[in-house]
Amino acid sequence: MKKLYVFAVILTLMASTRSRAQFYNTPEELISLTAEWNGERFEDGRPRVPDEILERMKKVSIEEAWGILRANGYHNQFESNWVIIHDDEPVVGRAMTALYMPKRPEVMDRLTEKGHQSGRVGAMNSWPIDELRQGDVYVADGFGKVIDGTLIGDNLGNAIYANSGNGVVFDAGSRDLEGLSRIEGFNAFVRGFDPSFLSESMLMGINVPIRIGRATVFPGDVVLAKKTGVLFIPAHLAEEVVVRAEFIMLRDLFGHEMLKKGVYTPGQIDGAWSDEIKQSFLDWVKNNPDELPMSREELDNYLKDRTW
Repeated sequence: MKKLYVFAVILTLMASTRSRAQFYNTPEELISLTAEWNGERFEDGRPRVPDEILERMKKVSIEEAWGILRANGYHNQFESNWVIIHDDEPVVGRAMTALYMPKRPEVMDRLTEKGHQSGRVGAMNSWPIDELRQGDVYVADGFGKVIDGTLIGDNLGNAIYANSGNGVVFDAGSRDLEGLSRIEGFNAFVRGFDPSFLSESMLMGINVPIRIGRATVFPGDVVLAKKTGVLFIPAHLAEEVVVRAEFIMLRDLFGHEMLKKGVYTPGQIDGAWSDEIKQSFLDWVKNNPDELPMSREELDNYLKDRTW
């Protein structure tokens, strides 16, 4: 059934996708690469993680999400050491990726011609911005280049925010820090700021898998960017990350209250919970419904599948 569903989605997207969105990638290739995702997709093939999950993800800590990914076998999803415009404002959204490489003149000429023939306008570094949808995070592999590697300034920053309502994560540089910092709601995680213009770089792909430092990023991954660093969460694990992280937060809230009241000892709370503590937790949840970060149905379904 899963294969039939994926095939049906491929046929639908092949019929509806604009040709200019295919820049060294096709929707069917992206669907194949992200076959674990069974939900809604954009016309370019990217998984469309629901807005509700993105909103709840903002409260998840990097450490909690990182641990859940590691438990699922994903060891290469985190990257640190960023220069951040607003280090107290997280960036959360669906990855829209771009791959840049050092310039080869003949290849850049061909790619530029290809882009213009398919309806793209302006310089290559503006093309990914045209593909952004609300809730996207523009994630670019600019091979770590800062000097002459500034992918955007404040003009493109305003365009990015207008299209996505979100920020960027660049393994590259940016310019116009003052102008970018004045865009309300916009934030950027970059390798550095420099007054130079972008040069000797060429765009090789839009919505293709990329590398950001030590992390592998797929289009549609959920970006969780905070002061600690940036975590790229595979779309099919996003809901699990949110629910498990919310349970951990709820469990900690209960545990802290019980410790402050002296009901249980640290050893009892930090160790495997007895049946008595489990029941006490469920009673506490029932009496404190406003503390639930998820629905009661989600909590009950989650508890069915775990041993606490």
